[in-house]
Amino acid sequence: MSKSYNIAIDGPAGAGKSTIARAVSAKLGFVYVDTGAMYRAMALYFIRRGIRPDEEETVSEAVKEVGVTISYEDGAQQVILNGENVSGLIRTEAVSQMASASSVYLPVREKLVELQKELARNENVIMDGRDIGTCVLPEADLKIYLTASTAVRAKRRYDELTEKGEPCSLEEIEKEIEERDYRDMHRENSPLKQAEDAVLVDTSDLTIDEVIGEILKLAADKGIGQKN
Repeated sequence: MSKSYNIAIDGPAGAGKSTIARAVSAKLGFVYVDTGAMYRAMALYFIRRGIRPDEEETVSEAVKEVGVTISYEDGAQQVILNGENVSGLIRTEAVSQMASASSVYLPVREKLVELQKELARNENVIMDGRDIGTCVLPEADLKIYLTASTAVRAKRRYDELTEKGEPCSLEEIEKEIEERDYRDMHRENSPLKQAEDAVLVDTSDLTIDEVIGEILKLAADKGIGQKN
């Protein structure tokens, strides 16, 4: 079996990780591993079993029965839960709330990290998150730490919400981002930090296309490309 190539993209909330990772994966022909979708699939399993978010012991036990993977069909991401395609079932508010609540339990994270590592062993993948380069894929061929100033990230989020017609305050959004950064960087399990061998890419003054171009160049410099 030929070697699979892994690219890890970490960074704070609002840095554009998912948008960039999805675009780069399409350019390289890699699988984009949406780690958030994997947490949602596991949450759906808990809901179907009638498990409440506060039942830590039951959640920890049920984790052992869950298999989640990501694949692509006709360019669209498919999320597979124990052999069933649940892509259309994991975007509800109930699943979102269960994913948020259950993801704080270490057994949930450990199980998904194990599944993510397995995916990375068998496929050329791009994975984004907050601890991919430091914990999930410490041996990744290319590690990117994607960031932007708090003000820029807040403005992006403000524009996104305004476009949807949702009332919001730029000051409040900036405050929320600062608080989330603090939580992510100071949490007990796998805090957000730049891996020692990660390349820092600040997107504050770059367009999406410029960021994609920069990452593709970094990948090419390491011999990572479509033909691998």
